[in-house]
Amino acid sequence: MDLNTLWFALIAVLFIGFFILEGFDYGVGILLPFLGFTDAERRRMINAIGPVWDGNEVWVLTAGGAIFAAFPHWYATLFSGFYVALFLMLAALIVRAVAFEFRSKDRHPGWRKTWDGMIVAGSAIPALLWGVALGNMLMGVPIDATKTYVGGFLNLLNPYALLTGLTTMAAFTTHGAIFLHLKSTDPIRVRALDATRLVGPVATALIAAFIAATYYWTDAFSRLGVNPGIVPLFAIAAMLGAGAFVRGRRMGWAFTMTCISLALAIITIFMALYPRVMVSSLNPEWSLTIYNASSSAYTLKVMSIVALIFVPIVLAYQGWTYWVFRRRIGPETPLEY
Repeated sequence: MDLNTLWFALIAVLFIGFFILEGFDYGVGILLPFLGFTDAERRRMINAIGPVWDGNEVWVLTAGGAIFAAFPHWYATLFSGFYVALFLMLAALIVRAVAFEFRSKDRHPGWRKTWDGMIVAGSAIPALLWGVALGNMLMGVPIDATKTYVGGFLNLLNPYALLTGLTTMAAFTTHGAIFLHLKSTDPIRVRALDATRLVGPVATALIAAFIAATYYWTDAFSRLGVNPGIVPLFAIAAMLGAGAFVRGRRMGWAFTMTCISLALAIITIFMALYPRVMVSSLNPEWSLTIYNASSSAYTLKVMSIVALIFVPIVLAYQGWTYWVFRRRIGPETPLEY
């Protein structure tokens, strides 16, 4: 494995961590008005992710930094071509972060209802747009011979990308509902189980539809081959397994299954792309790859040394954070976040 492939794989790992960890954060935000019937209940739902949500977002910031340093041409084309979509996502994330802090600044019901709505929007929009971005990267976008995106914003809103976005939103919502069941006490715990039973089958159906659409609208399966092509089927199997565990009320295992499903989905997308990082719909020869979009070998070598030192420290710290804040959030828990 050369350094280009190594960093492509590491970026995939960063996205896996982001989708698993920030995925349930988005799900909790989306479910906020549906499972929290009172202000205190909504506060407890926010408390469930309060100590970890900002740390979870670091995964995607690190992924963006890794793309910038390891594959600068990929970063330039992605952020210039997807500029409007990424701006909307950034605006939603800023509003979401502000809402977590500002909703407690005033006890007026209208004030808190407004910021709760911002949390929902700030969670749902990125959950949708991340799928749209990944769908376009997999299907292909208009990139010319100079590695420049020559399309518009509407090019990104094609049926396949929107289906991918709906799939990620439904998967995150299911993931968040299961997390809430594990982190909450009654009555939120009961409502979270009901929400899982409602949204889970929708997420499973959308994943199946996404895989079928990927087969017909992209070259993913022809590139994956027979054996690696089994990976996306395992993603469906993991979601089906999550449903079985939900029916048996073994929610810890159900959460593990949704984590596996999200991980396998990202693995499938990156395997289908490799060695490309962005597909050109104008000419396959104009696609960006891990070689024509990469930094120098020296840069990749230095980055590898830095990652080897600091990544274990970050993982240990985040694992410690989850351990410290592992208790359930119930009526007896102080509303401190």
